[in-house]
Amino acid sequence: MQSTYIAKPQEVKRGWYVIDATDKPLGRLASEVAKILTGKNKPIYTPHVDTGDYCIVINAEKVLLTGKKLDNKIYRHYSGYPGGLKETPYRAMIAKKPEFVIYEAVRGMMPKNRLGRKMIKKLKVYKGSEHKHEAQKPQPIELHI
Repeated sequence: MQSTYIAKPQEVKRGWYVIDATDKPLGRLASEVAKILTGKNKPIYTPHVDTGDYCIVINAEKVLLTGKKLDNKIYRHYSGYPGGLKETPYRAMIAKKPEFVIYEAVRGMMPKNRLGRKMIKKLKVYKGSEHKHEAQKPQPIELHI
């Protein structure tokens, strides 16, 4: 008789991976990063346990958008007060905070619960090609998207 394997939190071995966002479509990059953070790329994936790895995304300002999204995509934030809707076009957001663009795309693909909020903390996004996690010896991953 076979039984289903359920990963235990103390048994999970976490790796560190570096992904270069240069010339990668934003949505496809975000979905691959979300898979790594949740652990869906591992055979020990268990939905109620954080089995994911740490993910470092570099060159965030060089991510691509297809079609007319460069001009039409808008980030909205509402303060809760009347007249408190703030809208920022993608072109301005990528110039000002490119890390936020990738972070929000990945966050939208994570589970909407306590576990998802814990998993998103393993995402590190950097504007240039330098990052401060050399001590963890991250492995570069080439995404074929």
